[in-house]
Amino acid sequence: MELPQIDEAYKLVSKKLEGWIEGAITLLPNIVVAFLIAIVFGVIAKAAGNVLGKVMRRTFESRQIAGLLTSIIKSLIILAGIFIALDFVGLKGTVTSLLAGAGIVGLAIGFAFQDMTENFIAGVAMGIRKPFEIGDVIEAEGVFGNVKEINLRNTLVETFYGQLEVIPNKILFRNILTNYSSLGYRRLEIPVGISYADDIEQAADVLTEAMNKKDYVIRKEETAVYAESFGDSSINLLLWFWIRYPGEPGFMVVRHDAISTVKKVLDENDILIPFPIRTLDFNAKGGDKLNSMLEARSKDRHGNKNSSSSNETSDVNAKDGSANSAEE
Repeated sequence: MELPQIDEAYKLVSKKLEGWIEGAITLLPNIVVAFLIAIVFGVIAKAAGNVLGKVMRRTFESRQIAGLLTSIIKSLIILAGIFIALDFVGLKGTVTSLLAGAGIVGLAIGFAFQDMTENFIAGVAMGIRKPFEIGDVIEAEGVFGNVKEINLRNTLVETFYGQLEVIPNKILFRNILTNYSSLGYRRLEIPVGISYADDIEQAADVLTEAMNKKDYVIRKEETAVYAESFGDSSINLLLWFWIRYPGEPGFMVVRHDAISTVKKVLDENDILIPFPIRTLDFNAKGGDKLNSMLEARSKDRHGNKNSSSSNETSDVNAKDGSANSAEE
């Protein structure tokens, strides 16, 4: 009774195998073509990667961003070849499943590494937009210095105090960023005060003339001095002039020389830079004048001295009288 069942199972397996073999033989040309398609797309991806790698390295300051974008493009070309090859073989369902799975995995990774993904996308966007380059002087979120390196997730800035600051790319991408190197020049503002007795126009003329003689001053026609406000003991002025930035001499050297020049020029023209002056007025309502207070205090002192002198004289006279009586 068991032998017929074995024969039936054998026949069923044989029939299945024969069907698979026939299907494989039928699909053999398609399989060969699919392999050829995959190989061709692999060669195209490699060639495109070499060409795009050179272009990306010229376009982007960061080699990491250039390498990443090149790898992404190569991977997309290879995946396109694989999907076309699978579709050519007749595995459309497999292609659809792979695409759906890739989308789900991408969403999961995006939610799990949200902060990292945001920094990464910001780094790629900045690499394309290029708000700054390596070597530029930038200021953002309280960090001021030279850009040393641009990575996929962060940017390294060396401050003028010699510290290396690591700034996440999303901060640079979201917030206000000042690039002092993009224009190549910068305006300096030097505040100075002159006394109320001096002429503002004279001070402005001599300062403008002196600064325009400096080699580091550019756009000399825009060098100017403006009156800013009335100070407690001075008229406050602002000296404005343009310099190359970044450039030589450096910012600190220029500012030091400008302040020294302002002091020297004002001294030479007998224009006073006043120090803070305080005037005490005791003549407020219900108070006394200072001179009256001083006179009253002086009289008190003299009165006390005269009374003490008279007391001493009377003591002496008393002593003399007692001595005379004793002699008698």
